Amino acid sequence: MACLLHPTYLPNMAHWLAMLNHDLVYYEVYDHYQKQSYRNRAEIYGANGKLILTVPVTYSQNNRQYSKDVRIFNDSQWQDQHLKSLEAAYSTSPFYEYYIDELMPLFKSSYTYLLDLNLAGIEILSEILEFSFSAKTTLNYVSNLDGLEDYRVLVKKHYKLNKIAAYEQVFSQKHGFIPNLSILDLIFNEGPAAESYLKALV
Repeated sequence: MACLLHPTYLPNMAHWLAMLNHDLVYYEVYDHYQKQSYRNRAEIYGANGKLILTVPVTYSQNNRQYSKDVRIFNDSQWQDQHLKSLEAAYSTSPFYEYYIDELMPLFKSSYTYLLDLNLAGIEILSEILEFSFSAKTTLNYVSNLDGLEDYRVLVKKHYKLNKIAAYEQVFSQKHGFIPNLSILDLIFNEGPAAESYLKALV
């Protein structure tokens, strides 16, 4: 069976589990963009606990847009800020130095649309995790779910992932285990073992 979900920025664990469990993924891109969701934000584990990385976008509630048409506000230095935040959070993790170079295109390339950034991130992360699946973008808003499992709810920032097995995180001695962060947290902390960890949860 195929699944339907929103392409998000540096997707969290819940998104990856949904994608891993399906051979075909449809990305919903004809939804009306909503602020304060995972569409343009990722959560990582910083020294003071959960840290939110937000991609600034040019969006007005009065001018509704499809998600595919939302532009990034590139006048800010968001890429440099996100890179510095990742370094501060994970530079002492076991696999930060091993993987950070593969992620650099996300922070050194110029992206006009949020969708392009999110899809590029998913592609890079898929290569790191050695996951292979087919993906398509929707051609219109999907209301008929015939043959599709709907995971669009995962884009909401308050979505709670069911209890999962804890793994060692950089600051877990300080704040305990924080679940459902960006998959980068698992990658930097577990490295090649991230693949088997995820597969055990499916």
